[in-house]
Amino acid sequence: MFNLRRIISRESGPFWQFVKYGAIGVMSTVVQLCVFYALASTCLKCLTADDIAVKYLGLKSAYFSGNEPWYFSRGMIASAATAIGFTISNIFCWLMNRAFVFMPGKFRWWAEFGMFYGAATFATVVALGIMTLLIDLFGVTTSFAAFVEVAVSFLVNFFVRKFFIFKG
Repeated sequence: MFNLRRIISRESGPFWQFVKYGAIGVMSTVVQLCVFYALASTCLKCLTADDIAVKYLGLKSAYFSGNEPWYFSRGMIASAATAIGFTISNIFCWLMNRAFVFMPGKFRWWAEFGMFYGAATFATVVALGIMTLLIDLFGVTTSFAAFVEVAVSFLVNFFVRKFFIFKG
């Protein structure tokens, strides 16, 4: 039988830690993508007309004929929108992981936060590099590249956070 109180607590075993980490990761990803798409469709326009977010969510795309000098910086603009979303979503993620998944106390809270953010930054910089390459070299849609970025970041972050930052 499931003991919901035990599952929600930080003392749950590795399986439930991973499940909760995944759920918080999904919520954090939603926060990141909401910020990303809000910026990508307004002030940091980097969505093309063929992007799924434009087609299915009705977001506005920038007009690209493909000849504008700034068209070729679309990957960097998408990376900037992602970085802003990342910053906001990782504050949310740290607070939730600290409350429900991992045992704080291995380090002081400010050192823990710094390492948490540092690990996320490292994973995201690597993933943003991949995102930019996918967009600029392979011409994939911004949304596809954004989802690849999220997947790479998720896997790296769990292992770094579980084994190096928090207590077991």
